[in-house]
Amino acid sequence: QVQLVEAGGGLVQAGGSLRLSCAASGRTFGNYAAGWFRQAPGKEREFIAAISGSGVSTYYTDSVKGRFTISRDNAKNTVWLQMNSLKPEDTAVYTCAAARSPFLIGYSSYARAGSYDYWGQGTQVTVSS
Repeated sequence: QVQLVEAGGGLVQAGGSLRLSCAASGRTFGNYAAGWFRQAPGKEREFIAAISGSGVSTYYTDSVKGRFTISRDNAKNTVWLQMNSLKPEDTAVYTCAAARSPFLIGYSSYARAGSYDYWGQGTQVTVSS
């Protein structure tokens, strides 16, 4: 069992930055691929970024490419999402997830919520215009 706890959300002006963290329980976090999803009010959950267990492979949805960076430190059992050049449309609850495999097959697998077995509670990100 893996427990995930997100932190780092908050209120920021458009153009600003936030760094979200996702801390995982357990000693073998490198065995789990991880991803970030977000859900805005009235909208469906949306894939944002993912990273393989080793950290070698990363994946992003088009709307955040060049602005967001996902990274991880398995020694610290932590995944981060660095968010720069934030826009009001980035406002959402951001949730991290972990899969019981260090890697998934292709972008579509990383982007599919059903590929993940463990989910955090989420952290609110609000970007004001």
